[in-house]
Amino acid sequence: MSKIDSMLAILWMLRSGEKVTAKQISEKLEMNIRTVYRYIDTISTSGVPIISESGPNGGYTLLNHFIEAPLFFDVGEQTSLFHAAVFAEEAGYYGGEPLKRAISKLSKHSNQEQERMVNHHVTSLEVIRPLRPPSLEPFLKELEHAIAEGYSVNMVYHKSREQQKHERVVDPYKMLYWNNKWYVIGFCHHRSDLRSFRVDRIERIGLTEKTFSRPEDFSARDFFMKNLLPTINGKEGITRMVIIGNENTLNDVCQHWFLGHYVQEREPKKAMFLLETDIVHTHIPHLLLPYGKSIQIIEPVSLKKRIIEVLSEYITFHQE
Repeated sequence: MSKIDSMLAILWMLRSGEKVTAKQISEKLEMNIRTVYRYIDTISTSGVPIISESGPNGGYTLLNHFIEAPLFFDVGEQTSLFHAAVFAEEAGYYGGEPLKRAISKLSKHSNQEQERMVNHHVTSLEVIRPLRPPSLEPFLKELEHAIAEGYSVNMVYHKSREQQKHERVVDPYKMLYWNNKWYVIGFCHHRSDLRSFRVDRIERIGLTEKTFSRPEDFSARDFFMKNLLPTINGKEGITRMVIIGNENTLNDVCQHWFLGHYVQEREPKKAMFLLETDIVHTHIPHLLLPYGKSIQIIEPVSLKKRIIEVLSEYITFHQE
């Protein structure tokens, strides 16, 4: 353990508020007791108010519970924060400048040894950011403010493949990031029901004077996934789909965000799914076509016929 990490570890032991002896520190951190005394002196010299009491019941404590907040970060914690910032930025996180200032403060208050070690770890990671509209940041900031303060928003929104715009008053409960897209989940006054809206389809947004209270037990994740991946329990019109193929390809198919939800049985070169019949003949052909000849449909035969129809439609379209 480096010197700075050892001193931080001593501070965290003292943070408990109970008296800690040099012997306890020495045993806990596996260091020479004279080194403990030296580190305690160094920490005290730096301005940390350590109270030293001698005698049989003596020990070290911190004055008035110094370090009530987690102001000190070891190398591992700093590295994790830097990595988290990289992921946040590449996800299109809206707190750009505040995030940069926070990371700058971490760097500024690190010693040379910490900075050297953190840099080794930070430079080992890169995240490729997917392309997205550059105008999302103002919408995300406005939505976050509305959610935090409990204000309804008025927004102009267009649905997928529709040119027509819709104006909505929404109580935004939470924002959600999924599959490289930002969503806002909330109560739509027009539909009188919960709805999810893709932020990149919002054309205009503004706060209203109306306030709302979010249900305490509301989970954006549960609502979103339930609508995205509806359960088949108790439903009629369920079709069994069986595919065979290369084991690695089947791994990809079974880990697909949609198909993986419906896997019922899996063997090294075979997988069985239970799906709603309508989905089998509408969505599934388009999901399976990218896997090409590396998988083969065993059943239902109607799916094989539907894939042939879809391919014929593509051919006809491009020939024209």
